[in-house]
Amino acid sequence: MQIRDIMRSCSVMPVLVIENVEHAVPLAKALVDGGIRVLEVTLRTEAALAAVKAIVDNVPGAIVGVGTVVRPEQFQAAKDAGAVFAVTPGLTPKLAAAARACGIQLLPGVMTPSEAIAALEEGFDAMKLFPAEQAGSLGMLKAMGGPLPQILFCPTGGVSLESAPKLLALPNVGCVGGSWLAPKDMVAKGDWAGITALAREAAALRPE
Repeated sequence: MQIRDIMRSCSVMPVLVIENVEHAVPLAKALVDGGIRVLEVTLRTEAALAAVKAIVDNVPGAIVGVGTVVRPEQFQAAKDAGAVFAVTPGLTPKLAAAARACGIQLLPGVMTPSEAIAALEEGFDAMKLFPAEQAGSLGMLKAMGGPLPQILFCPTGGVSLESAPKLLALPNVGCVGGSWLAPKDMVAKGDWAGITALAREAAALRPE
């Protein structure tokens, strides 16, 4: 599955920070039950890779990737855990080469037109606009669409349920990234039904 297909498979790509591996499977099931199948598990915690493996092994409907990839060796570790895509906050030649070497789909982060052109030169035409709010979000994406119409974006950072519909309506936006689908307090309490409700609301932003 190519990264553009993965992006088109969801309206919102939840950015998941999983502290406790025991939460991984019920959280993923709650999101998938609500219609959100593409899951980005960030590599910000010690439990992250174990969480990816648990989800891959136990939630067949999920399309699992990793986020916050900042070191070349993390790509292979993520692939070994079962991840099918990776997301970076930025892009360097070493990161691009490592992603290609291990064969994982990459959604590189960019913030400016120069960074977007550099990513195109590395062979990527799908990118994460990050941090979206600070980069100009809706206005920036509209402006980028003129000279760089070949790029499909996933704006992430400061995106909310309220701002997502206008972003998703843009022709150069494949999906948006958001952390509001898995609030820390709901995860801590095990409010999986509540998270499913949030996922259902997000999935409805762009009906299949």
